[in-house]
Amino acid sequence: PNQTATGARARLCSLRAGRAQDWAGMSAMERNCTLLMHYDKATPPNEEELRELLESKDPSKKVEAMKTLISLQLNGESMPKMLMVVIRFVVPCDDHKLKKLLLMYWEVIDKTGPDGKLLPEMILVCNNLRNDLSHPNEFIRGCTLRFLCKLKEAEILEPLIPTIKNNLEHRHAFVRRNAVLAVFAIYKSFDYLLPDGPELVEAVLRQEQDASCKRNAFLMLFHSSQERAVEYLSQNLEQVANWSDILQLVVLELIRKIVRANPYEKSRYIRCILTLFSSESNAVVYECASVLVALSSSATAIRAAANSYVQLLSSQSDNNIKLIVLERLQDLKRQHSKVLQEMIMDIIRALGSANLDIRKKTLEIMLDLIVPKNIGEVMQVLKKEVQKTQGEEGEKNTEYRAMLINAIHKSAIRFPESASAVVPVLMDFLGDSNQGSAVEVILFVREILETFPHLRGSVMQKLLQTFPSIHSSRVARVALWLIGEFCASGEEVAAGFTTLKASLGELPFRPAAGGEAAAAAAAANGGGGRGE
Repeated sequence: PNQTATGARARLCSLRAGRAQDWAGMSAMERNCTLLMHYDKATPPNEEELRELLESKDPSKKVEAMKTLISLQLNGESMPKMLMVVIRFVVPCDDHKLKKLLLMYWEVIDKTGPDGKLLPEMILVCNNLRNDLSHPNEFIRGCTLRFLCKLKEAEILEPLIPTIKNNLEHRHAFVRRNAVLAVFAIYKSFDYLLPDGPELVEAVLRQEQDASCKRNAFLMLFHSSQERAVEYLSQNLEQVANWSDILQLVVLELIRKIVRANPYEKSRYIRCILTLFSSESNAVVYECASVLVALSSSATAIRAAANSYVQLLSSQSDNNIKLIVLERLQDLKRQHSKVLQEMIMDIIRALGSANLDIRKKTLEIMLDLIVPKNIGEVMQVLKKEVQKTQGEEGEKNTEYRAMLINAIHKSAIRFPESASAVVPVLMDFLGDSNQGSAVEVILFVREILETFPHLRGSVMQKLLQTFPSIHSSRVARVALWLIGEFCASGEEVAAGFTTLKASLGELPFRPAAGGEAAAAAAAANGGGGRGE
């Protein structure tokens, strides 16, 4: 019994160990992935082969070995024995590519043991990082500082704090801007390691000349010490227009946050926003418009924002930007349609884009902004756009023509007085290859004939002219009903009969030559059967 119990306990322990390994493998596979690398699915080298490559004096072999090792780590292969090999044979190398791969390796490896405590080898890693933070090459310093932003182990970061602070005053801007980011990341995760972080960064901000470094410093104050950011902005409010665009974007976000928290500060910052509309950066102009709409509902502010959106719509060639701007105009239209009605002709210019999504969204906005004041100009534009599609084939062109016809139909229903200008143009498309467009046109014609008796003469004349070009049976059916219903006078009836007769062809009606032969053969066969 004792041996049996001992065996059972041994099997239970081995089962638990196997499950623990499985869970460890799963946890390695399910960790947050902070970088992606190409991985060759061929058979990977084993640890001995990797060791030989890492111990080689050829830097290119070390580079390939490090790439393979990082890929294996990302795919769940822990390989803990390789850590000391890397520290011994890769860390002493000064090759920049190896330095960068080394930082990636530090990022993906497990830095703690099963008990959650930091591995002893991390002392050597920490020493290597300290040396790189004091390296004479600014590229290595900057890359190391950027790597520290991703570290979440306070025990590794704590000995590096003095060196990070020294890098805030480095002569090279690349090092300073990454040092500010490192301070920001450390203060955000472990504020007790850098309790004076906001003070240090504020000092950097006040004396810094590099645009990216100033932006990083101001961004940290914005998130970590908003009072300092507001104070700095208040002292330099008149100079915001001269700042770089990346810093102006952070300023606009801060203004939005300040005014939402304290609406009484609105008047103080609105002037600053209005001055930024003259910025050469389209991103700043777009953000200005968004902030202004969010903070103010006055007609002047909305008009300024709408003007900015319309300018971006006409000046930008990127279709994605056009779609985003059109979405903002749609949002603006829901509450401030009167302001946008003044700009409808500028918005319609977006129909010049070849993208169907942009055209569709533009027509949707246009239909909601049409009023008696602008219906004439809008109809003229739509009429020209329809005429442009005439004689052009292609799936996109056909779909665009259908959208235009639909828009004209809806506009004419709302404003019937404008129908007389577009009906003759639309009737040229009764023979369109797209049956949907042709059906919509003939239904529109039927509606006009029913609603406006004074237009019947000219519309029926045009219908009789275009009738021979009709190819669709659905369209022909409606057109025949219209001819029979609205040809009232003797002249119209005679013209209608003449048109129908010409469309039917010469009498008597006979099948084609091949059809005649087939009919004769069928008759002969049929007659022979009856005789039998």
